[in-house]
Amino acid sequence: MANPTQGRSSSILLASGRQAPQQAVLLWAAPQFVSKCGLHHGKRKPPRCSFACSASGIPSTEPPYVEEMLARENARTRNTERKARIRKHLEKPEFSPSAYDTAWVAMVPLPDTNRQAPCFPQCVEWILQNQHCSGSWAINQFGLLANKDILLSTLACIIALKKWNVGSDHISRGLEFIGRNISTVMDKQIVSPIGFNLIFPGMFNHAIRMGLEFPVRETDISGILHLREMELRRLAGEESNGKETYLAFVAEEGLVSLLDRNEVMNFQRKNGSLFNYPAATAAVLVHRYDDKALQYLNSIVSIFGSAVPTVYPQNIYYQLSMVDMLKKIGISRHFSSEINSILDKAYISWLQRDEEIIQDVETCAMAFRLLRMNGYDVSSDELSHVSQAFTFHNSLEGYLNQTKSLLELYKASELCLSENELVLENISNWSGRLLTEKLCCNGSERMPILGEVEYTLKFPFYATVEALDHKRNIEHFDSRVPQQLKTKNLLCHVNQDLLDFAIEDFSISQSIYQDELSHIERWEKENRLHQLRFLRKGSLINCYLSAAATISAHEFSDARIACAKSIALVLVIDDFFDVGASKEEQENLIALVEKWDDHHKVEFYSEQVEVVFSAFYTTVNQIGEMASAIQNCDVTKHLDETWLHYMRSVATEAKWQRNQYVPTVEEYMTEPLTSYGMGPIMLTSLYFVQKNLLKHIIKDPEYSELLRLMGTCGRLLNDTQGFERESRDGKLNIISLLVLQSGGSMSIEAAQEATQESIASCRRDLLRMVVREDRVVPRPCKELFWRFCRTAHLFYCHTDGFTSPKEMLCTMNAIFTEPLKLQTTSPSFDVQSEQ
Repeated sequence: MANPTQGRSSSILLASGRQAPQQAVLLWAAPQFVSKCGLHHGKRKPPRCSFACSASGIPSTEPPYVEEMLARENARTRNTERKARIRKHLEKPEFSPSAYDTAWVAMVPLPDTNRQAPCFPQCVEWILQNQHCSGSWAINQFGLLANKDILLSTLACIIALKKWNVGSDHISRGLEFIGRNISTVMDKQIVSPIGFNLIFPGMFNHAIRMGLEFPVRETDISGILHLREMELRRLAGEESNGKETYLAFVAEEGLVSLLDRNEVMNFQRKNGSLFNYPAATAAVLVHRYDDKALQYLNSIVSIFGSAVPTVYPQNIYYQLSMVDMLKKIGISRHFSSEINSILDKAYISWLQRDEEIIQDVETCAMAFRLLRMNGYDVSSDELSHVSQAFTFHNSLEGYLNQTKSLLELYKASELCLSENELVLENISNWSGRLLTEKLCCNGSERMPILGEVEYTLKFPFYATVEALDHKRNIEHFDSRVPQQLKTKNLLCHVNQDLLDFAIEDFSISQSIYQDELSHIERWEKENRLHQLRFLRKGSLINCYLSAAATISAHEFSDARIACAKSIALVLVIDDFFDVGASKEEQENLIALVEKWDDHHKVEFYSEQVEVVFSAFYTTVNQIGEMASAIQNCDVTKHLDETWLHYMRSVATEAKWQRNQYVPTVEEYMTEPLTSYGMGPIMLTSLYFVQKNLLKHIIKDPEYSELLRLMGTCGRLLNDTQGFERESRDGKLNIISLLVLQSGGSMSIEAAQEATQESIASCRRDLLRMVVREDRVVPRPCKELFWRFCRTAHLFYCHTDGFTSPKEMLCTMNAIFTEPLKLQTTSPSFDVQSEQ
């Protein structure tokens, strides 16, 4: 039989499948640079070999290739510019001014002047200088919507100008704008700001008492005032403990005396504000003097000048939201240093129990999730104040039944690291129930956030993969809608930069994925794997899907291809020993692997043994040589040993099957854990992802435990989905073994339940090892174990994805071929301009 290393070409073909320029081939093929498949002579080190070395072909510089390369280069240039703008906003958030809050600050009288002069005249001047041509105030970047927020802001600005008897022309134009759009106030289809039905009617009535005349009908005035009466009636009949918090939040601005001064000031924070809202704080000062409240307003005016934002301080919330969004749309790796800096500061604030974090439910839950997933030691006890549904409802967010806060709490509750974190278990139970109720109650006309709720409830965070998550989040990202629904003042052009950057990045990834998939398909044919009749049809494409789902960043092309080929080899060997080979063929293959470079001393028992060993030998050698170049030391021998250990374990399982031996559960979980194949797959991937992966790291018990937990999780998931099929084929797996060894006392359903509990326990223990403080295994390595675990959950969610490749077709198409389908919101109301 021919030696599998004969006939190999040293010419280069790019991993994309397109041939490299002639100059590149000559350089790489030159003997002074390259010996056998990239190994160098003497002390001179060659350029790093890539999977471009794996195929033969004549170089070409055809125009489509050049055009694509230029397109990618242009995309990189655009992203560099966007990256600079995003980085600027990450480091120093810029908050857009709020006309509504600025108007309330403008109404605050100067102390000791008998309330006859404004304390902040610069805010009054800002109102005079920033009226829109339509007569309105507030941010309306698209000029399309006359929403309730704009009407409320316009009304507040009118009242502020009237209070100080300035800007009569501005007031007239503002009154006309409100008159033209008065129907918006009572339109139930248009989303209302918090407390709108109290605040707008209260301020509207106050404006009329000030002598302002709105060009509206008496029926409109009555309808607006009726809104307040209905809201007051609703509040009077409520027994909720969160009602007092809500009233303190809105009553002062609504000019309604529903709480006495002391009750309102119970909600004053250490910085002097009410809820960190300038408008709420200014409303107190309009009616009475408070030194701490005035200090708060002085501080924000000194920071922001003549116009203030909706909420301050909000740096932590804003920055954490940005970090979360960067991760969700797949571009966080471009801002690693900025993200680490933000998380470090957030962690210090967490340890200090900063009010900005602890007193805001959404911020607290998001901080907990991001900090824990990024390796910071945060206790779930800090969420104990919302561990029960009734304590959540006592908060402002709970009283308002805010979906975003509920969703953040549910996401935080998923990060349980031990059975003893009862706080998270409780939050998961009640928040999941309330979110489910929200989905049921909203029917077909739902807010966009409910789509995220449905997705989160359907797919736990451990059962999704980054590439799919990124695509979905990009498609549902709307740059027209502020991502921070609480503040409404994330600058839109920052949103657009995020979206454009993510689109470019995903498109580049998808193009690279398609090139790599073509490379894998050629590799399959060149190594004659398609000739193996025993191999599951279409399964090799799933091998690449598994690799791409796990290692999604397009920069890791070599790692992804090496991982995909390793998974494919595991699949080939698994099927070879399971259904494709006789006992003699199995023993022959192991003998060949044991001899390795001396395999020519062993005869091939059959052609299919030759095909399997040739593909195995050639591929592992190539991967080993490339990994050795990355690690700056020879790791090929270690890879060979790992593969041999795996192969012997598969052979043991085959022997059990031939001899009809029934192993104990302990025996089964020892051999199949190895035969699951994560040992060589994991080691190969890590050699490409982590430089300087020293031998003592791989030999450390921490590495072994990570591998055990990941392998056990995957093995049990495989057994769960393959139980019925394997039972029909007369094969044992963990479920049938549990039933057998129980002597009939355990039903199949009970065995399946016990297996699911074991999976959950292993997954929880694995996550705890991944997020805890670094020990011996570097964090990027530990994160790769976790991503493989997520991929295993994806493949074994409903069936065995490798045995039934059609089940994964939608996933493959979504990641590799289907273009992004962006969703945007449509305006709900056209502004009526003056004719």
